[in-house]
Amino acid sequence: MRPGIAALAAQMSAHGAERDAPVRAVMALLGDRWTTLILLVLETGEWRHAELRRTLARLSAEQAISQRVLTLKLRQLEADGFVLRSVSADIPPKVSYRLSPLGLSLVGEARRLIDWVIAHSGAICAARERFARREA
Repeated sequence: MRPGIAALAAQMSAHGAERDAPVRAVMALLGDRWTTLILLVLETGEWRHAELRRTLARLSAEQAISQRVLTLKLRQLEADGFVLRSVSADIPPKVSYRLSPLGLSLVGEARRLIDWVIAHSGAICAARERFARREA
């Protein structure tokens, strides 16, 4: 076995072997089409569902997020403790979402990763160009 693989296997066994293990689930969330953007928008404060959906559509290069997908993403983020959902006593009730302290911590880490990508975007683009030339 190559050096380091045993340590990686032990770490995965302890923290990420199951499909729904937090380390696997959170990394998958951050890598999906919408979650990181949702977290970044929620970092700015509390948002109602429709307002959040419109803002995501304005910011995203993707098509507008569907109401169903946004609801599913918010529920998953709430289930993992990253988002807090508030329901007002009004009639009809008003539902809003904001980051929990855990969510704020996650956004801080996501921003560090984004900053790393930005700092290395030139190298990434150059590698893509080399690859495309090689494949052509």
